Amino acid sequence: MTKPACTLDWILEQLVSQDIVEQEKAKMISSLVSAKDRKNLHPLEILANRQWSNNSRPEQVLTLDVLTDWLVEQSGLERYHFDPLKMDVVSCTSIMSYAYASRFNILAVKVTASKVVIAVTDPFKFEWMDELERIVNRPITTVVANAAQLKDYLVEFYSVSKAMEGAGSKLFGELPGNIQNLEQLIELGKSGKVDAEDQHIVSIVDWLMQYAFSQRASDIHIEPRRDYGKVRFRIDGVMHQVYEIPANITTAVVSRIKIMGRLDVAEKRKPQDGRIKTVSPNGVEIELRLSSMPTAFGEKLVLRIFDPEVLVKNFAALGLEKTESETWNSMISQPFGIILVTGPTGSGKTTTLYTSLKQLAKPEVNVCTVEDPIELVEPSFNQMQVQHNIGLDFASGVKTLLRQDPDIIMVGEIRDRETAEMAVQAALTGHLVLSTLHTNDAPSAIARLVEVGVPSYLINATLIGIVAQRLVRKLCPHCKHETELDLLDWQALIRPWTTSPPEKISRAEGCLECRQTGFIGRVGIYEMMPISDSLKREITDHFDLVKFRKAAIRQGMKPLNLAGAQKVARGMTTIEEVLKVAPPRYDL
Repeated sequence: MTKPACTLDWILEQLVSQDIVEQEKAKMISSLVSAKDRKNLHPLEILANRQWSNNSRPEQVLTLDVLTDWLVEQSGLERYHFDPLKMDVVSCTSIMSYAYASRFNILAVKVTASKVVIAVTDPFKFEWMDELERIVNRPITTVVANAAQLKDYLVEFYSVSKAMEGAGSKLFGELPGNIQNLEQLIELGKSGKVDAEDQHIVSIVDWLMQYAFSQRASDIHIEPRRDYGKVRFRIDGVMHQVYEIPANITTAVVSRIKIMGRLDVAEKRKPQDGRIKTVSPNGVEIELRLSSMPTAFGEKLVLRIFDPEVLVKNFAALGLEKTESETWNSMISQPFGIILVTGPTGSGKTTTLYTSLKQLAKPEVNVCTVEDPIELVEPSFNQMQVQHNIGLDFASGVKTLLRQDPDIIMVGEIRDRETAEMAVQAALTGHLVLSTLHTNDAPSAIARLVEVGVPSYLINATLIGIVAQRLVRKLCPHCKHETELDLLDWQALIRPWTTSPPEKISRAEGCLECRQTGFIGRVGIYEMMPISDSLKREITDHFDLVKFRKAAIRQGMKPLNLAGAQKVARGMTTIEEVLKVAPPRYDL
């Protein structure tokens, strides 16, 4: 039997015969399509651009994905969905040249020792297969992919590979491929042969950043190793390996990013901090915070990507329940005093503070911050950067701000007694002070203040409230479903008599939208602790944390695990996610 040709006319004929497209529409489009579109676009792309409805199922629009699924059914092959984080770009692009891949519109998507998987857009065209099987000396399996995505990834992957090859051959042809010891690596850094402004290196860095934006990464890690540099992204709090760059090219990539962040390129022995402002693929300005750290095999870089939407989010978008939002608004609306937000690094403290300050920063209010470093530049704040090299630390920064006629002061972090005392002084003189601490829960923040030497009577006089927070991954709305609750799992999170266990909870299987992880995005869980008169009586120089925590819970404070349990009951996350980040339950 002769295999069909995947042409526009054949596809239209099949769609008409299956009552998916009307005969009149098929005749019309066949005559209207230009020779240019027939040459440059896949037939399914031409049809998808018309946005027709399925004639036999009017609710279904014939998008490119729907039409690709239809073509998969006609061919009997498997459908392939691109997930670039699970593809090895180096091995996939080494199978064939770009010219060969673009000629047949094919792309290697998985390469193992036993087989090669090739994505195609024409499942009936195989004249390339015998030749390629001889070259790779392995059997080839074909899968059908979305034509537009294959075209985009074809250009993207081969562009990156070309940049890597160009950088390697042009800059490092004379250098050893393997660096066997630390001494050689140090000499390499002093050799001066690295050209961070080379166009190949510029292309690699640009691709890494744009790739991170498109994958919703919050952090980019570039980690040098003996023979290669590892690139990893943190997405929804989980690390994903993305690429392995040859060690010598990693040096140039690091130098290029340091130049962009205005760091000292020659200084490789000391940690440095900087910032970069760039533009995402959709034209949105994005801030990145850059941190370098010397390691055994070179400098490790971490780029923290700040979501530009942070400053336009409301408290509900951050995950605050209605009662929590009311409590928080009540706290930040006080004319003076101290409010603390606690939690480990990466728990969303900065987002909470910036969102609150943005709400408070009215034209008649002077909002000043002292930060290390400035996380996001916001025109409605007056922001000061801590600079330890000239003696400008948090304490001296607050002292300076007090002379600037502020209404609201945000201190990036209270790290020592001097900063804590200056924050207290600011609150006593009629200012609202917001700051952060690194403690496990809200009551522990008071123990921390007592520990650094703040007198208990000053804590009582100034402290408005404390919020502890964590971030948990949100269940994917596309694939989550209800399931029966295992009471033992619920008891691991919280005593069932503390809050009524739900009959059902939600879980997610994983789908294309969430990359089979079952989660998309993150949401905050909060432990709100306003300081009431009864709690103030518990704050003494001989502070008893356990007794105070019991008193706070009796007053109505929801511990983090209970706040997380409420998110589980509402189908927003899972018990396992809450247990990862919340302190263990308190058996009170």
